[in-house]
Amino acid sequence: SQGEIGPQGLVPRVYEEQRRNRRRGVRMSDTEVVLNDGRSQPRPPGVQDAASQFVELGHRFASGQQPLALGGLVEVWLARPGGVDAWTYEVVAQDLLRTPRLGEVAAWRLKPRPIAQPRGNITAEFWFAPSLQYLPARIRLTMGDEAEIDLLVDVIEQREAAPAPGPARRPPP
Repeated sequence: SQGEIGPQGLVPRVYEEQRRNRRRGVRMSDTEVVLNDGRSQPRPPGVQDAASQFVELGHRFASGQQPLALGGLVEVWLARPGGVDAWTYEVVAQDLLRTPRLGEVAAWRLKPRPIAQPRGNITAEFWFAPSLQYLPARIRLTMGDEAEIDLLVDVIEQREAAPAPGPARRPPP
């Protein structure tokens, strides 16, 4: 996933994925989304790709743009190589994840609702952790009966904000 950060959040431009030596992708201009087969569709506002959605959703949660509450819904447009769809995730639980190095981490679990016209069998559940700046602490991808990938956070390096520039101060004598 490649893109930029705009006033409204992440703006993905290119997304590529590879599966079994087959590379597929999608390209996005300001006005359209060009799918893997060359067809184009209008670009919906706030559209994300399969990778950028994690960071964009985490930003929405951390900034308060999107509140998280049990039973709530989170909607996002996703551009994937086969098409552009509105995805809806249900906030189904608050779970306590046991991580190898960070210990127990509280996280909100989001589960996708089936989309109207599925073009594949891939679904993903996410666990966003408030104590980790709402980054996904766990991602579980399911590819039908073929495979399941369960990713759990191990380490997240926290960076301190740089001090604001200003005049140097001398300690009192």
